[in-house]
Amino acid sequence: MLEAARTPGLNIYTYSELEDVSGFVGNFKVKIRKNARYVNNECNGCGSCFDVCPAYGYDEFNEGMNPRKAIYLSFAQAVPSMAQIDMNRCIKCGLCQQVCEVNAIEFDQKDEFIELEVGSIIVATGWDEYKPETGYLGYNKYPNVITQMKLERILAPNGPTMGHLARPSDGKQPNKILFIQCVGSRDLNKQTYCSAGVCCMISIKNTKLIKQHYPDADITVAYMDIRAAGKDYEEYFTASRKEGIKYVRTNVSKIYEDPDTHNLKVILQNTLSSTGLKEFEYDLIVLSCAMVPAIGVEKIGKILKLETSRDGFFKEFHSRLNPIDTKIPGIVLAGVSQGPKSISESISQGRAAASSLARLMGKDKYRILLIRATVDKEKCAKCGLCELNCPYTAITLTPDGAEVNEILCRGCGSCLANCPSEAITLRYYREPQYEKQIDAILEEI
Repeated sequence: MLEAARTPGLNIYTYSELEDVSGFVGNFKVKIRKNARYVNNECNGCGSCFDVCPAYGYDEFNEGMNPRKAIYLSFAQAVPSMAQIDMNRCIKCGLCQQVCEVNAIEFDQKDEFIELEVGSIIVATGWDEYKPETGYLGYNKYPNVITQMKLERILAPNGPTMGHLARPSDGKQPNKILFIQCVGSRDLNKQTYCSAGVCCMISIKNTKLIKQHYPDADITVAYMDIRAAGKDYEEYFTASRKEGIKYVRTNVSKIYEDPDTHNLKVILQNTLSSTGLKEFEYDLIVLSCAMVPAIGVEKIGKILKLETSRDGFFKEFHSRLNPIDTKIPGIVLAGVSQGPKSISESISQGRAAASSLARLMGKDKYRILLIRATVDKEKCAKCGLCELNCPYTAITLTPDGAEVNEILCRGCGSCLANCPSEAITLRYYREPQYEKQIDAILEEI
């Protein structure tokens, strides 16, 4: 990210959100809201203000496992390296303003709106971790039931425990650890899809990492299926088992806590053996939760007029033949915005998206076939069925009747089939043409 920030001609708007998009391929007009940081561009991230701030909040980057000041840096390698103030926590004591040598603190700063003209758009929204409801498998009920994202931050050298494995209840090192797979995924009542094997591989990676630092750790993985489909993935899985990590094919029946030790007692059954339900005790439980669409996807979808699939991710033009483009020319998808993916798959799709738009924008003109819908305003009953059924949102209803955006229209003919007044025709594909063809065929017979 630091390298990107230093690239000439590349503008990065952090702590910002999309407000509006209009226009079409080669001529999009984009409106961005740059949220107020209450710190101006003179800030150099020195941290003097952090030391004197008396107000605290929860550190979102570390999954709320440790506190942060009301004025803070998002994370250690944030770009740009600028502080920001959480006004929900700030008590406006003014101490930060007093110690700031560059006069960067501005309590009266307002949101800024930026308008840009761009030729194309890549949608790369990322993903969020599924958050189980309180009590499900002990989540948010027992402190020693955590998710993979929390474990990632615990194991990170710059995390809340400086990379030392410690359970949240008492800070002690856990010896017996249980990983539970497919939490919130492959479930008819939650997400029916698999997260592209990412949950399986992150569990294998983290179990190996824990075993490397704590050889005496007793680690068990409770799984439905281990999906290690990728180059060297199966070998990585095999190496994990050789290190003594146990994999048990099972469904977890019940979890409850010992109130004295905060250890977790789990009832499960190995479905590959003839034994029945058994109770096991663990110091820590890690839930491998599903990848779900990022927060704000609905808003972005409405602004860009993009559809989503049943799983909530953005819908591509064709799931097999064209997973990059969307139904709107000039707008493409990259990474997990289109569906769950591993890092390597996300990089591949990101490069494909950049290549697709480079080819498009490298030409002087955007050529379209003129097989487009046209509207006879005198016949139009203004019922709105064409607008409702257009899969490309190319039709809008005006006081004068329906209007077709010829760039967005793909000539699919859905509007023709739904128009009760027969006011819409498809250019070069009018009914008299078909009638003449049918007459000619019948004459030959």
